[in-house]
Amino acid sequence: MSGETSPTGAAGARGELVIRRCLSCGRRGCLPEPSCPACGGGETAAEPARGTGTVHTFTVVHRSFAPGYRGREPYVPAWVDLDEGVRAFGHVVGCAPEEVRVGMPVRVTFVDDLPHWRPV
Repeated sequence: MSGETSPTGAAGARGELVIRRCLSCGRRGCLPEPSCPACGGGETAAEPARGTGTVHTFTVVHRSFAPGYRGREPYVPAWVDLDEGVRAFGHVVGCAPEEVRVGMPVRVTFVDDLPHWRPV
């Protein structure tokens, strides 16, 4: 599925964060994968998430070679532990990079339909 047609991509366009659940084994996650990494099942369902959590880990990118990111440095990609017990990825926005900390509470916001994280 493409980002525009997947349940998670469509939810992002509406400003909603969703978690995908494998219909075979019940494993939950946020990354769009063609099959469940736990059981290999190919069917998932989208469930709404609260969109709150804490920063698990992050890095500050000062020099990027990735298309679309050059000239936007510094930026802060991070893994966030959602209150639902799964991890989601996105950039921390709305604060200076030096203010980001592990354990910092964040809330989802969307930029170009993709989840980003703003300090609470």
